[in-house]
Amino acid sequence: MRVLLIACGSRGDVEPMVGLAVQLRALGAEVRMCAPPDFTELLDGAGVPMMPIGQPLRPMVKGAVTGTKPQPPSSLPQRAAEMVATTYDAVAPAAAGYDLVVATGLIPAAAAARAVAEKLGIPYVFVAYFPTYLPSPHHPPLVWPGRSLPPEVTDNRVLWDLNTEHMNELFGQGINTHRESIGLPPVDNARDHVLTDRPLLASDPVLSPWPEPADLDVVQTGTWFRPEDERPLPADLEAFLEAGTPPVYVGFGSIPMRDPEDVAKAAIEAVRAQGRRVLVSRGWAGLGLTDDHDDCFAIGEANHHALFRRVAVVVHHGGAGTTTTAARAGAPQVVVPQFADQPYWAGRVAELGIGAAHDGPTPTTESLSAALRTALTPETRARATAVAATIRADGATVAAKLLLDATGGERPPVS
Repeated sequence: MRVLLIACGSRGDVEPMVGLAVQLRALGAEVRMCAPPDFTELLDGAGVPMMPIGQPLRPMVKGAVTGTKPQPPSSLPQRAAEMVATTYDAVAPAAAGYDLVVATGLIPAAAAARAVAEKLGIPYVFVAYFPTYLPSPHHPPLVWPGRSLPPEVTDNRVLWDLNTEHMNELFGQGINTHRESIGLPPVDNARDHVLTDRPLLASDPVLSPWPEPADLDVVQTGTWFRPEDERPLPADLEAFLEAGTPPVYVGFGSIPMRDPEDVAKAAIEAVRAQGRRVLVSRGWAGLGLTDDHDDCFAIGEANHHALFRRVAVVVHHGGAGTTTTAARAGAPQVVVPQFADQPYWAGRVAELGIGAAHDGPTPTTESLSAALRTALTPETRARATAVAATIRADGATVAAKLLLDATGGERPPVS
């Protein structure tokens, strides 16, 4: 059995697929992944063969966020069309001889993955990492650039109908033009074509439940983690942790920030105002220290599964992976959402009582101080500990068995 995984997006899109790849291989499957070249080192470290898709993602994302390479909404359809073609050109040769395609991430890239599967006559599965990416009468859709939703409309089904129109406007022409060029028929609904009517949902049922009843036949597996990460923490980080009380972790993962110096300053001042030490993760935002005081320490790559068990609070952007890893570690959280699924995760953290949702994407010393006061209470710590005991760690195993069983004749979670 040979499985091709496609993840075009940030590390939050790629990391869970690595977890799935490890479990598929443990069950005897041969696995290859297509992903942006930014993650070559990550995949090499996991021993997963990789075929790169397009150019590095980090400079493009940084330019869009910081404004150095502005991307007007009018350019989105053109860039989507380019992504479909680029992804198809990378995935098609990589898929030769494979039996199954599993895709996640950006809609144009997943559309190209499905086109490859159609041409080869093999199953295609889409996976989402959070419920609100999928149509449901229980929640509204995400808001896409230049395609705002009317505030007076509160019926979620009407909003999802509008989302269908928006997705067709942004992606439909690029997807169908490419499909025509490779001899495939056009699709009427770009979004539903990519998501399929039976997608996988790789998120935790307690942390992010899929509400029923719904139109889609969603298969929720639990979050896809790699097997327990046993990498030791760097010696200098270990020394900092041992030198005092648990610090507050501040990091925004693979999300660039418009004013990283101001964000770092506000965060460090806010943490110090609570009498706590600070651990700053540089990440794609390029956060750094504001002085050389010994109550602050900056890190690069580290094992979050080990680290988050030893911090007082995790301050982060609200990606699915970071939110779930912190929840699994029992660490209270402060989520400073930037875009996409991050407001959803901020809301879930607040609703579950395991932390605080920051109001908006731009933290100040005062706003972060208020959120930290909530996250640092004994009640929040106790609630985070209780929720941690409910987080499933077997999602990747569940998904791997499901996918392999499906290709063996069981009812497939595929289009």
